[in-house]
Amino acid sequence: MPDNDGGQGPKSTFSTYMAEGEQLFHKGEYGKATESYSAALILKPDDKNCLVARSKCYVKLGESAKALKDADASLKEDGVFFKGLHQKAEALYTMGDFEFALVFYHRGHRLRPELQDFRLGIQKAQEAINNCVGSPSSVKLENKSTLSFVHKVEDLKMAQQKYLVHPLKKVQRKQDQEMPKNERTAKQLLSELYADKEYLEKLLKDEDLIKGKTRSGEHLQELIFTCISYLDTRTEFWRQQKPIYARQHDRQLQHRQWSHHHLPSDPTCNVLRNLEKINAALNAGNAESSLKKAREVLKNVQGWSEDVLPNRTEVLGHLYSCLGNALMDLGDMDKALDNHLKDLELAKQGKLMDSKSRALDNIGRVYARTGKFQQAIEAWEEKVCLLRSGLEKAWLFHEIGRCYLELKQYVEARDYGTQSLGAASDICDEKWQLNASVLVAQAELKLGNFKTSVLLFEKALDLAKEDTAARDAIQKVLSETRQLAAL
Repeated sequence: MPDNDGGQGPKSTFSTYMAEGEQLFHKGEYGKATESYSAALILKPDDKNCLVARSKCYVKLGESAKALKDADASLKEDGVFFKGLHQKAEALYTMGDFEFALVFYHRGHRLRPELQDFRLGIQKAQEAINNCVGSPSSVKLENKSTLSFVHKVEDLKMAQQKYLVHPLKKVQRKQDQEMPKNERTAKQLLSELYADKEYLEKLLKDEDLIKGKTRSGEHLQELIFTCISYLDTRTEFWRQQKPIYARQHDRQLQHRQWSHHHLPSDPTCNVLRNLEKINAALNAGNAESSLKKAREVLKNVQGWSEDVLPNRTEVLGHLYSCLGNALMDLGDMDKALDNHLKDLELAKQGKLMDSKSRALDNIGRVYARTGKFQQAIEAWEEKVCLLRSGLEKAWLFHEIGRCYLELKQYVEARDYGTQSLGAASDICDEKWQLNASVLVAQAELKLGNFKTSVLLFEKALDLAKEDTAARDAIQKVLSETRQLAAL
């Protein structure tokens, strides 16, 4: 417990209070843990990790407003601090602000898509919204000029992800024809959500509305921009990953063909729904269900022509990718590799760069998991020229470097590890900075550069301050490396 004497403040160290708070939290003694974290914050008032830790205690104690205040404080200096974003979402969720919680779950998921906490948060927030308002189709909002400020806020709160609802669902054909090509494409990609994007853009013109704040203190203007940004991101995702749904085609001709082949009323929509089910099953850990569904859809698509399903080649490649990932989860590496190679072949035939990058990624993972490190390197090095995001660079350079380390090619391992560290530092991703630092330190150790290795392990140790297992492992090898450096 914090040791206070006559208002003189804490007598212990920051790290001691943090460790004490963590121990009390795991014991379920949230009130006492809060006291420890508060004592730590006297020593370091702006420590974002401590603020998040205390916020978690407040959530457990049912003091949601205090939890939100600490979460906001953790984001004051670093608006993309993922732990703070997740804790803010959690606090909002416990306050019943499910729509705003969903915004921050999505914001965190975009920054750290590999973290399950954000995916689970999105799922539970969506379920909570459904339970409160029912299915999106059952909700109707009226866009009247006499809406009060409160009504406008409620409209805005409904304007989140797939729950966006707008009263003006019918757009005149003439407006479509006059719309710029890129806007027409966006409308086709977003479907009914395009009307909601227009609605949000109109809200930005309401000066009285955008000056306001929500109950939790969120600026409405920022919230609107976040929603629009999400829809723009969704548009770009569909454009890159599944552009088949954005391609124009002759519907009259297709209807005749669909009728002749006894196809569903709209094959593209049918494929989209099934692909979402396949991916959802795989993400939920149900590889067998995902595999079964993917095989069913593949059989149907193989019997269709390009006239029936535009970009049939791209659809087939995506299905082979799904099959490969499901088989990989089930441990059948040979069949998984076969499907990913088919995905790669189709990508090269259709000159589909995003599909090619995906296939090379998966092929490298199969080879790495089966100990074929040289083949994994060859696949991943072919992917390097297709990299886009900093996170993707940090991950791929690290994996290539790890393979070189396994092959005892330490110079190459160090070089790729350094590139991974640079990419991770550029995007301020502490997880991949940690991984890359350890990789480079191990390579330097093998090369006999003990002092450099010590410095890198020390950096990794600092980055692993909240990962007990990683910290213990690093501390052990660091101690051994220091002994070698002292010789």
